[in-house]
Amino acid sequence: MSASFFEIIQLTDGDYALRRIDDDAAPLVRISFSAEAREMMEDKEMAVAKAMIAAGIDAVGTVGHDLDWDEDDADHNPSQRSYTLH
Repeated sequence: MSASFFEIIQLTDGDYALRRIDDDAAPLVRISFSAEAREMMEDKEMAVAKAMIAAGIDAVGTVGHDLDWDEDDADHNPSQRSYTLH
């Protein structure tokens, strides 16, 4: 299997995306910042997008083997409020 190379690009709408260099298909990851977030970052959006993508890749490599990807969602209650954990 040949190696894939990836690039982080800024899309015409201002979002950032991770895509394969040799593929014009939809991006693998897309990051969109609100106007308020862009103001707070003071023109450092690309650096933040890179850090977010790197953290995501690291998280998959670190915890990916611990997750049960085939886990049954029987315990999931869609009416229950969800929370973001940091």
